[in-house]
Amino acid sequence: MSTPFPFTAVVGQDDLRLALLLNAVSPAVGGVLVRGEKGTAKSTAVRALSALLPAVDVVAGCRFSCDPAAPDPACPDGPHEPGAFESRPSRMVELPVGASEDRLVGALDIERALAEGVKAFEPGLLADAHRGILYVDEVNLLHDHLVDLLLDAAAMGASYVEREGVSVRHAARFLLVGTMNPEEGELRPQLLDRFGLTVEVAASREPDQRVEVVRRRLAYDDDPAGFAARWAGDEAAVRQRIVAARELLPSVRLGDGALRQIAATCAAFEVDGMRADIVMARTATALAAWAGRTEVLAEDVRRAALLALPHRRRRNPFDAPGLDEDKLDQTLEEFSGEGDDDPGPEGPGGGGGQPAPDDGGPQGGDAGARPEAGEDGEPQTSGGASGEQAPARASEPFRTKALSVPGIGEGAAGRRSRARTEHGRTTGARRPRGALTKLHLAATVQAAAPHQRARGRSGPGLVVRRDDLRQATREGREGNLVLFVVDASGSMAARQRMSAVKGAVLSLLLDAYQRRDKVGLVTFRGSAADVALPPTSSVDAAAARLESLPTGGRTPLAAGLLKAHDVLRVERLRDPARRALVVVVTDGRATGGPEPVALAGRAARLFAAEGVASVVVDCESGPVRLGLAGQLAGELGGTAVTLDELRADSIAGLVKDVQNVQGRSRRAA
Repeated sequence: MSTPFPFTAVVGQDDLRLALLLNAVSPAVGGVLVRGEKGTAKSTAVRALSALLPAVDVVAGCRFSCDPAAPDPACPDGPHEPGAFESRPSRMVELPVGASEDRLVGALDIERALAEGVKAFEPGLLADAHRGILYVDEVNLLHDHLVDLLLDAAAMGASYVEREGVSVRHAARFLLVGTMNPEEGELRPQLLDRFGLTVEVAASREPDQRVEVVRRRLAYDDDPAGFAARWAGDEAAVRQRIVAARELLPSVRLGDGALRQIAATCAAFEVDGMRADIVMARTATALAAWAGRTEVLAEDVRRAALLALPHRRRRNPFDAPGLDEDKLDQTLEEFSGEGDDDPGPEGPGGGGGQPAPDDGGPQGGDAGARPEAGEDGEPQTSGGASGEQAPARASEPFRTKALSVPGIGEGAAGRRSRARTEHGRTTGARRPRGALTKLHLAATVQAAAPHQRARGRSGPGLVVRRDDLRQATREGREGNLVLFVVDASGSMAARQRMSAVKGAVLSLLLDAYQRRDKVGLVTFRGSAADVALPPTSSVDAAAARLESLPTGGRTPLAAGLLKAHDVLRVERLRDPARRALVVVVTDGRATGGPEPVALAGRAARLFAAEGVASVVVDCESGPVRLGLAGQLAGELGGTAVTLDELRADSIAGLVKDVQNVQGRSRRAA
């Protein structure tokens, strides 16, 4: 077994180390989510924590780590006789992102259950993690069906495996620790709330600290055992401090004054539900025990708020996590009185007050009337020779209807288009390819029934063989790649129009987040097209790139379409099962270079020839309309919808309709 990097040798990352240690002192805090860029020692620190945890007593021979002082009466390995126990180190179990459902919850041998009536159960990772740590690296990339199982286990403290009326239940109480890079996408709100604490980590910008990080890492790589031995004293000291804090924890007093501050802080930051209050109370108590005190102080409440609230105050996926520390200090000071008879001074903030609302983007009355000069649509600005204008702010996003790609796919699990998946409603049966995961009972019985006499059946049981087993085929939903191709040329530069365009794209990005899609962003202006954001699961990154998008210059429409075509080609190699939906946002103009309109038409026909689902958002304005976006939609094999229709919350329905039309046209062909 390899020697882990010592926890006490991690340089910096004070908040990360404190959050992990608080969970070691009080597992009831509920785990920790570590957010940060790659290469910031997230996984190193988490893996090093397990060596500091005290050993646990378990029932001897129990695969489910039952506590000998209070064994689980429903344990599959029970009932347990009193007295037989053993001590072992605390476990840290890693859940791979690509794990199967059976690997997580355990596998039930269906063939033996049907033929012999025996519950032959092989425990999964949830059983291994009971009374220990369950660690998920890149937890934001975990498939939805695994997230659902984690949520159930975290809520009930138990795992249930049910297959065709045969069920197994075992205890599954664990410390959930996850790491993630926010650039690769966010967590579902339900799972995010299950993490007690959250920590943002980043690489130090101090040269001396970076030098020390490199020095220690090189020393560890050269001689892991020797490096660990040099830190053994520090590790032992922290281990003893954890044990002492655990013993002190029941004696820590959480007074009414501290409770009032906790409640007022959660109310001021408008967190949902009561879990935040409970987590803050447990964290503040653990902080006091870690400091060797039996009384929770205001500084403990403040530190607990900074760890427990940032991931709970987000109001939508595009809000950055974090707390306004000035507002936090004001709230704590306002409710700093002690005892039930002192409600605290009623300041003008009334418990923190509301932050000033965002105006949602410029609404100037003359913005939309700005003239566009020249045939190329390049406005006269003061932005220099390129005609570039400062980015316009997006207007308020709105709810869209469901977009979907026609047909039935086989892509990654999501919530958009129809697909054959491991989860969903049963639509048929087939012979299993590999291990049987979802039994189709009726089809299995039907396949075995004709052979019962030949197999010498003599009792009530059904004689089932491997060839009789049938796998259920199921239909659910998949996530798609939504690729936005946005015209940022001078003809789109009217600020009111660009605000509406950005607001519309932002709305579809929000929809993509909720439906677990990947998104990409291609922009074109001047003389070329750029991939502003390669396909990613991070809609936050897409929203940020969209917000900073400048406008100005000519309209290289063909270049934008060809760049999008290249992006799709590369993405098919990386993820061939994920189907794409292309959303082109333009007024349809094409300028610059020889025969720009004809070249754009040829580029558009590439999408039509490959059957790529597409829609054109027509951004043309003014009393005279050329209908160029409609012509482009025809070349793409899609349809066009105006900005007015888009703002009327109708684009998604129109896209769905046009994709259905495309599907019927292809079937007819």
